Amino acid sequence: MSGTAKAYSKVSVKSQTVIPAEVRERLDLRPGDRLRYLLTPRGVLIEKAPPESEDPLVAFTEWAGPIDDEDYADL
Repeated sequence: MSGTAKAYSKVSVKSQTVIPAEVRERLDLRPGDRLRYLLTPRGVLIEKAPPESEDPLVAFTEWAGPIDDEDYADL
């Protein structure tokens, strides 16, 4: 075996999914935690995001309004 574990989930019509238990455990996810998606040339990595107080990108709020939420809802 290659040492790489696999987990699967389905995406709903609303682009929602359930994070598999193995992934929640590995990332130590709890209700209210945020995820960060890193887009790389080899694929997408998902990791537990740092608390907002430690995330330097939180300062960029110019796209954080209700109009933007609506415009980007389908992404």
